[in-house]
Amino acid sequence: MDVYDAIRTRRAVRLFSDQPVADEVLRAILDGGRRAQSSKNTQPWQFVVIQNRETLAALSKLGGYAGHLAGAAFAVVLVGLAQTHWNSFDLGQAAAHLQLTAWNFGVGSCIAALYDQDAAKALLGVPADANCYAAISFGYPSPDHQPARLGGRRPIDAVTRWEKW
Repeated sequence: MDVYDAIRTRRAVRLFSDQPVADEVLRAILDGGRRAQSSKNTQPWQFVVIQNRETLAALSKLGGYAGHLAGAAFAVVLVGLAQTHWNSFDLGQAAAHLQLTAWNFGVGSCIAALYDQDAAKALLGVPADANCYAAISFGYPSPDHQPARLGGRRPIDAVTRWEKW
């Protein structure tokens, strides 16, 4: 898939089929995420891959809109190792790469905020000095999935300024 096509056609998927994601596809998704750019090439992330149904269900209860994690084939919890102002941006870059790589393979995804970081850290054994405020669900879209309509974004001229504000 062309990168622009992936960007243009990817939509959040919150309802997944029971079809498992092959290990080689899962590893390709992770490889896409690890190749994201980061401030000074620090790569301040670790990816915790969750496939266990009970853990996915427990994780889905740690955010107000994280229910889709319970039905995913797998989830990736983004763990930030560096405590800098760039950390969130760098993790966002990795998240985007994970999701775009997944879409290249027809695997849908949706990001979820983990409001209770302490509970997430305890559940996953994440060190106290790291952060884990986001997880991404992954899986093939369910036949019942209704994607948002294409073109639901504001026009370029509504979000762009040229030379000055």
